[in-house]
Amino acid sequence: MKIDFSPNCQKKLAVLKRKDANLFKLVFKQLLCFQQQPNHPSLRLHKLKGDLNDTWSISITNTIRMVFYYREVEGERGVVFIMIGTHKEVYR
Repeated sequence: MKIDFSPNCQKKLAVLKRKDANLFKLVFKQLLCFQQQPNHPSLRLHKLKGDLNDTWSISITNTIRMVFYYREVEGERGVVFIMIGTHKEVYR
């Protein structure tokens, strides 16, 4: 599965890399897990509702989430991560 990041998500990841290298490593550990086994229990994958309809969320930690949507390009299914942050930041 191909994983892409929105410009906003890329910026947040760059800030995270500078401010919290351990959390940044955990993000990519969870992304690798997601790529290999999207339904792994540690990801707590779930579809969102309301204003975030048609998007999904995975958990990085107990408090950090990443939101994405599925897309298909040239017959290949992939995802685009659009947000990363705390529960409050992501679901506001």
